[in-house]
Amino acid sequence: MKKLLSSLLLLLASSSAMANLTIFACEPEWAALSQELGGDKVKVFSATTGLQDPHYIQARPSLIAKARQADLLVCTGAELESGWLPLLQRKAGNSAIQTGAAGYFIATDYVTLKAIPSSLDRSQGDVHAAGNPHIQTSPINIQLVAKALTKRLQDLDAGNAPFYQQRSEDFNRRWQDAIEQWQQQAVPLNGLSIVVQHDSWLYLFDWLDLNKAAVLEEKPGVSPTVNALNKVLNHLKKSPAKLVIHAAYQSPRATDWLVDKTAMSKVTLPFTVGGNEQSTDLFSLFDDTIQRLLAAHK
Repeated sequence: MKKLLSSLLLLLASSSAMANLTIFACEPEWAALSQELGGDKVKVFSATTGLQDPHYIQARPSLIAKARQADLLVCTGAELESGWLPLLQRKAGNSAIQTGAAGYFIATDYVTLKAIPSSLDRSQGDVHAAGNPHIQTSPINIQLVAKALTKRLQDLDAGNAPFYQQRSEDFNRRWQDAIEQWQQQAVPLNGLSIVVQHDSWLYLFDWLDLNKAAVLEEKPGVSPTVNALNKVLNHLKKSPAKLVIHAAYQSPRATDWLVDKTAMSKVTLPFTVGGNEQSTDLFSLFDDTIQRLLAAHK
């Protein structure tokens, strides 16, 4: 009898483990969101860290191995991972995460993208045909993606659909409360003119009503020349800005040049989960972002 009971318990444990989803997230923000929504029903792996540029990742054997085991791929899309994700999918040979499969989830499919170019010219740098892919800089976008990702988890793991729904509702309540708090805290920032090193903060600026005074990169993804930086400097003499920001994963060289030439304050923002020691999850990511901007604005 004890042997039979042990066998039944082992079978149940095995069935439960098989019901869990293995998720391969391209970026830390989607790994964090997947964990929030999936809880102990999912096993999540992030292909990148908060200190890596997601444009430029190699499809290493270790990543291919992880992709081969995944039930669900969660990535940004809008060409952000175009330099490495297709190769990773091909090398992994996992039909579950191929383009168009149920296990292929692209976050930018569920938000309205901004800055869609009217024409394409690759000589102008890292131009994204679908629009600006850095949607994670606005918590409103994350809220939209969370709703769609919950539905995908339920479709892939129908037996745990009520569990995912409960997790989703709990996250949405906490997230909405946090958004309202962040917006209240950020009121002093409304209308503030800020220079950015790379044009990756569009959604954050729209959300907080910030003014983009200038972009240091003359061509997206290409380090600016001294001539380009001087053009920005001359522009700022007519239209001043108080802050210049760059992402933690970027070299601060161009930002430091501008700070050295002006009285502007430099702000290094985490950009995503793990971008600094304070940003350990999605909530602390925006807590830290708002507080850094406020501290520099004083």
